[in-house]
Amino acid sequence: MSDPIHTVNSDGDPQAEYDKLYDVLLELLDKYYPERTVTISSADPPYVTPVVKHMLRQKNHLMRKGRIEEATALAVKIGVAINNYTSSELSRVDVLCDPRGMWKKVRQLTGRDKSSSAEFHNSGLTADQLNDHYAAVSNDLNYEVPKVKSTVNISSTSSQITNLRLFNILDKLRPTATGLDNIPAWFLKIGAPFFTAPLVDMLNLSLLSSVVPRQWKSACILPLPKVSTPVDPADFRPISITPVLSRVLERIVVTDYIYPSLQSPPPGLNFTDQFAFQPSASTTVAIIHLLHTITDLLKSNPYVIVYALDFSKAFDSVRQSAVLEKYSRLNLPDNIYNWVEAFFRGHKHCTRFGDDISQFRSILASIIQGSAIGPVSYVVTASDLHVAVSGNFIDKYADDTYLIIPSVNYGSCASEINGVERWAAANNLTLNRSKSVEMVFVAPRTKRAVVIPSPAVPGFQRVESMKILGVTFNRKFSVTDHVDHLLAACAQSLFALRTLRHHGLPVTALQLVFQATVLSKLSYASSAWWGFASAEDKARLEAFVSRCGRLGYRAASGPTLSNICAEADDRLFTKIAGNPKHLLRGLLPPPRDNHYELRDRTHNFILPARSTSLFDKNFISRLLFKNLNYSTYSQLTQ
Repeated sequence: MSDPIHTVNSDGDPQAEYDKLYDVLLELLDKYYPERTVTISSADPPYVTPVVKHMLRQKNHLMRKGRIEEATALAVKIGVAINNYTSSELSRVDVLCDPRGMWKKVRQLTGRDKSSSAEFHNSGLTADQLNDHYAAVSNDLNYEVPKVKSTVNISSTSSQITNLRLFNILDKLRPTATGLDNIPAWFLKIGAPFFTAPLVDMLNLSLLSSVVPRQWKSACILPLPKVSTPVDPADFRPISITPVLSRVLERIVVTDYIYPSLQSPPPGLNFTDQFAFQPSASTTVAIIHLLHTITDLLKSNPYVIVYALDFSKAFDSVRQSAVLEKYSRLNLPDNIYNWVEAFFRGHKHCTRFGDDISQFRSILASIIQGSAIGPVSYVVTASDLHVAVSGNFIDKYADDTYLIIPSVNYGSCASEINGVERWAAANNLTLNRSKSVEMVFVAPRTKRAVVIPSPAVPGFQRVESMKILGVTFNRKFSVTDHVDHLLAACAQSLFALRTLRHHGLPVTALQLVFQATVLSKLSYASSAWWGFASAEDKARLEAFVSRCGRLGYRAASGPTLSNICAEADDRLFTKIAGNPKHLLRGLLPPPRDNHYELRDRTHNFILPARSTSLFDKNFISRLLFKNLNYSTYSQLTQ
């Protein structure tokens, strides 16, 4: 590469230096990788992307020249690209909640659905109308300019981004959408040896000066329909595309500064009840903790009330001054806090809808969906949402919030909900009572009669079963309804896979799609709910998986679903036992002091006294006593 990449001058104007570097990057991109036009007709199946179409033309050219071996190698690459596209598209569809969407995707992949190209026009909406709607959601009528810190301590920024670290990041970039700065991930990856040094200077200058390039403050929204026939802007889900380089630096800020600051929060902020967007967090961990809390409360309470709270457009309407005030209380270097403030300030977005692109609109709220810093910013936003009465609990997974109230505190239900609404108003959020639900958990097969009081909070629907982060439980902890939904949805997926097989999808690719769409659904969060499944439920699931093996959708010698779930249990328990900062570590008993062993054990924790059969179905209890029979347990506890 003959064109030199100049390093950034840290003594100049930061934005001017960013502009120079971007000019060089875009010039090199245009010179060495000029854009080519590829015509995609309506007759082409969706998996014929511009890249695939270009490779098909190259293959045909090689065939005409008699270069058969090269054409054959390119045909293999084309097949891999089509398989990857098919697997990716099907794995995006929630076969449990959106079977119609799954079938629509199958029809698109097999070339039998031509409606997708016209759905934008049928809605009667324009890109500007959608963009105005999204901008109105991301507005704050009581907007306050966030404060910055003026006591920047340069010595606190000794942790600089190194050339080796950034090279490894660029070298491992995965294919992703390109932001409005027009620098694609693949270009940064193949040019990593040349781009690393100047980009390191650019990123370090951004952090030291707390100046965020203007190229990173614009996003493009791609609306995805949430319903089959969208007619209203609210029927489209906004997907924001932000620059790749911005996401790179955001992840560094989150990893090096924000995550460590969450480990020692200041008074008033709590992160132990938040199970999303932080190390060791996951939906499985969230469900395990929630069920452990409920079953533990049922030891001394006849019933436990759980409110599943819904906040309208939470990520898009967060008050920026509120989240930055909480950021200012964390143990962050001043220049990093000021960088976060600069990142949120002055953002704008446009919307691409079909072939139409809207004008830009500025926003005064939101944590910038599509950014790498946005998810953890919502964690910070919700860190001061607490219960008002001792003995009540709250569990959060991003904006999915569960308020847990035992029967002894039934009288506090209304005051707790009112407190949540006050917190929401202070953060420019709205608690949607019509979409929030209440369920009263009781222990199954209890010998005492349980009198359930009437609902204490108006506007909340009382339900007999509740979907908790994708897993359905009824009020007596049965997961039979969840298993029913799993089997029904996955049975439909098998017919979709058979359709794909008839359209030429190879066996290896078919099994990959099965792994991504069916088996992953069956084993989703299994560590949380497998212990509550009855023997009949497990037998039905095992029979389905065996049938899939006989039909050729998975290897006949593959592990059973029980083995898959057991391996997932062991992996999670190992992570909890080996990480003192794991969110579930507090549920484990203390380690033993003695050094003798009566038999081999998979852990070194004290075995607690066995309690109710319901509590023993929880993940922690199951794994503590795994591979121990009752007689051995009696010997260990005597």
